[in-house]
Amino acid sequence: MTRRFSRAQLEKLIEAAVAPLRARIAELEAEVARLQAENVRLQTEVERLQTENARLKKNSSTSSKPPSSDIVKPPPPPLPGTKRRKRRRGAQPGHLRHTRPLFPPDKVDHTHIYELPDLGPDWIPMDEFRVLQQAELVEKLYDVTEHRSRCYYHRVTGEVIAAPWPREVAKAGLVGTRLSALIGYQKGACHMSFTSIARFFDDVLHLPISRGHLANVVQKISASLAAGYHELETALPSQQMLNIDETGHPENGKHLNVWGFHAPGPLGFTFFHIDPSKSAEVLKEFLGETFAGVIGCDYAGAYRKFLDETDAVMQFCWAHLIRDVKFLTTLPDPVTARFGHKLLGKIKVLFRVWHRRGQTPQERWQREAARAQKEIFKAARRAPQRTEAQNIANRFREHGEYYFTFLKLPGVEPTNNGMERQFRPVVIDRKITQGTRGEAGRRWCERIWSALATCAQRGRSAFAYLCEVIKAYLHGQETPSLLAQPP
Repeated sequence: MTRRFSRAQLEKLIEAAVAPLRARIAELEAEVARLQAENVRLQTEVERLQTENARLKKNSSTSSKPPSSDIVKPPPPPLPGTKRRKRRRGAQPGHLRHTRPLFPPDKVDHTHIYELPDLGPDWIPMDEFRVLQQAELVEKLYDVTEHRSRCYYHRVTGEVIAAPWPREVAKAGLVGTRLSALIGYQKGACHMSFTSIARFFDDVLHLPISRGHLANVVQKISASLAAGYHELETALPSQQMLNIDETGHPENGKHLNVWGFHAPGPLGFTFFHIDPSKSAEVLKEFLGETFAGVIGCDYAGAYRKFLDETDAVMQFCWAHLIRDVKFLTTLPDPVTARFGHKLLGKIKVLFRVWHRRGQTPQERWQREAARAQKEIFKAARRAPQRTEAQNIANRFREHGEYYFTFLKLPGVEPTNNGMERQFRPVVIDRKITQGTRGEAGRRWCERIWSALATCAQRGRSAFAYLCEVIKAYLHGQETPSLLAQPP
């Protein structure tokens, strides 16, 4: 017998059967929503970690980190189809051979001739010699001069007086001019500590000098360098081109800054200043608010503020910008990486044009340079809406013209490498000495760094210059100019 159900009963039965399924479906939908949210969160976290990983993998080619930091990173893999080969030490195949030239006759102190007396009548002596010149340290490397000041006794009063020493003798004390210059050179150019210098004097020269005495000699040298340092400072505002940069400097746990000002060329100079501030006020202090020359620098805020408040013309460093663009190509976001590769390609075209400046007719070169510049602006305007890409685009929107000053003004370099190279001895000095302890040490570093860098730039002997300024200081004479060409 077939049982019949009413419509209401059927609906009730269906509802009873479907209710658990609906509950299960609701649970599954909630689980799917939870998993989707978790997936979104994990994707966001993966992107964040990939970006952070890219930042941690920054090296000197994708950031402003020094090349010395690359030693902790593995070398890049070889190109496809090539094999990495380690270059052999020493001379390389195809390089010209370099041999040391002989000393001229006036520099030779002793000559020894060696003969073969028992060769027989068939051998005729020639007026040719095989020459080997040998340099040697003399046993005593310094002279000692004793200055005697006669004393006089007064028979009535019992007073004793002495004849005065010459000013330069009394002012020099134990260490004479050239020996003082040697101490200054060791301390400044060789980055030697007072302990190392004292050990050198004791072991090599057999002239024991305490570290305290060496410190006093260094302060005398610092005083003798003051006028030459001030000469460089006075010349800064009148320069047509200056490369400027700054780096850190520790002093008793405080973080100071070494500012470097580099007037390029063999007739230029380099000036260093240690300051607590890293602001545009330092630039105004040394260049003034009416400076109208060209400044090569990075994109730090101090330079942009100085640009806004003065008549200066900037050349922002392309090396810094290229490293930042290269960093975009390492990011996990494909849109940002694609923008980085595209902009990098336009930049390469620009520099291929720039390197053909002297090989291409001027009018044609100007057209190609203007076209390359236009293409870079065009690529920058089409930056994707990503933070890193927009940071690069904003540079071109706000100060783009100051990346291309080198195309308009001959003699202006597109990078700030000139000043950064001058910082290398300063950074080495910082790593060895761990900075300064006070005002006297700060002034010594500023003056000796400036003198050494300027002498090297102008092809002048730094040791000879130290001898000249110390001699002038001891005799109360005018300090020799750092900017004058040596005779």
